[in-house]
Amino acid sequence: MVETPLTGLVLSGGGARAAYQVGVLRAIARLRRERLGHRARLSNPFGVITGTSAGAINAAALACHADRFEGAVEVLGRVWENFSADQVYRADALGVLRTGARWLTMLSAGWLIARFRKLRPRSLLDNAPLGELLQQAVPLHRLPMLLQQRQLHALAVTASSYSTGEHVTFYSAAQPIEPWLRSQRIALPTEQIGIEHLLASSAIPFIFPAARVAGPGGHAGWYGDGSMRQSAPLSPAIHLGAERLLIIGAGRMHEPPAQAPRHPDADYPSLAQIAGHAMSSIFLDALTVDIERMQRINRTLALLPDSVRQDTPLRPLESLVISPSQRIDDIATRHLDNLPTPVRALLRGVGVGGVGPDARGAALASYLLFEAPFTKELMALGEADTLARADEVYQFFAWPVQRPSRPPEPATPAAAWAQVTAPLPVISAPPDIELP
Repeated sequence: MVETPLTGLVLSGGGARAAYQVGVLRAIARLRRERLGHRARLSNPFGVITGTSAGAINAAALACHADRFEGAVEVLGRVWENFSADQVYRADALGVLRTGARWLTMLSAGWLIARFRKLRPRSLLDNAPLGELLQQAVPLHRLPMLLQQRQLHALAVTASSYSTGEHVTFYSAAQPIEPWLRSQRIALPTEQIGIEHLLASSAIPFIFPAARVAGPGGHAGWYGDGSMRQSAPLSPAIHLGAERLLIIGAGRMHEPPAQAPRHPDADYPSLAQIAGHAMSSIFLDALTVDIERMQRINRTLALLPDSVRQDTPLRPLESLVISPSQRIDDIATRHLDNLPTPVRALLRGVGVGGVGPDARGAALASYLLFEAPFTKELMALGEADTLARADEVYQFFAWPVQRPSRPPEPATPAAAWAQVTAPLPVISAPPDIELP
C-alpha cells in the first residue's frame, strides 16, 4: 500500500545523467529497509511518481512495480549499471551514417539536398533500440491494475508538443483528478500511458526523433523531450495530490565549482560547447528555479496568520532535494573514450574530443554516455550523496529511529528479479486513498 502522507517523487531529465537517480533510489531503499525491516516490503514510499525525459522512463519503471519497490529499484539498477549505448540508439557505423552523417550533411549542403529532396533526416541518432528496451523492461500493462489496487496514486510523464507548442503532462490516476490548465501548460488524463509517451518525453531535441502521440481531443501530434518549455517541473506532483516531495536532480542545484579554474577561451566556442550549454538550460535550470519558487512560497505562508493562510489555496510543501555533489560534466570528461567509435567520430565533427583535462564538449556528451563505466560512477555518486544525508532522509519520511533487532539481508540481484517477476498477491479489499 501507499505510505502516508502522500509522498511525490519528482525525477528530472538529463539523458544518461539519470543514472544518478537510480543510485539515490538504491540508497533510499537501503535506508528504508534498515529502519522499517520487513515492513519496507509491504508499502510503497511514493504514491505519486512524476518524471521527465529519462526521468520519465525511471518513473514509469518504478510505477509499474509499485507493489515491489525494492525489487524494482534493484532491477532498474541492473539495467543502468550494465548499460551500453547500443541499447538506446544505433551506435554502429551503418546506423550513425544513416542518421548522423545525413544530418551533418544537411547542415553543410542543405541547399543541394533541399533542391533534390532525397534526404530528410529526422535526428542525429536513431533511438529505435530504446523502444525495444522499454518493451522488455517497463511492463506498462501492469499500471491500471496497480492503480486499481491502490498500490499507486498516480503516474505522470511530460512531453512537449511540436505541433501546438504546449507542454503536456500525461497522467493516470487511481481516482479521477481534474486536469489543470496554465499558460502554455496543460494536463491530459489518459487511461494507459504507453511506450510512445516515454519515447516522446525522452526525445532529446535534434538528437532523437520526435514521437507521434495522441494529444488533446484525441488528435495525434508530434512530441519531443518534456524538459523543453517545462517552466514548472514540480507542478504535476502537486496537482496530483502530493503532500511532500522528494526531488532528485541531475546537476545545477547548488553546483560545486569546477575541478580546475576555468578561464575564458580565446577560441570561438564550438558547436559542442554551445549545444552543451543549451542542453543544460533545457534539462537543468527550470528545476532549480521551480524549487526556489516553492521555497519562497513556503516562507511567505509561514509569515501569514492562520486565519489568512486558511483563505489561500496555497499550502506549504515539505521537500527534500538530492542532487550531485560533483560536477557531472567533469565526470563525463573521464569517460568520453567509452563512447562507441562511430559516435565519437560523429561528435568530433561538432567539437567533442579529448579525455580528462584536455576534454572538450563533455557537457553535450554526458547526455549520450549510456555506457556502464559512466553510469556506474553516477550511481555510486547518487548512493554516496544520499547516505551522507541519511538523517535528512529519515526525518523527511518520518521513519522510526529504532532499528530492527535483526535487519534482513540486502536482496541479491537474483532475489530482486524473482520478487519483481513473482505473481501478484490477491488484495480483497484495498483501502481507499483520500484525495486532498
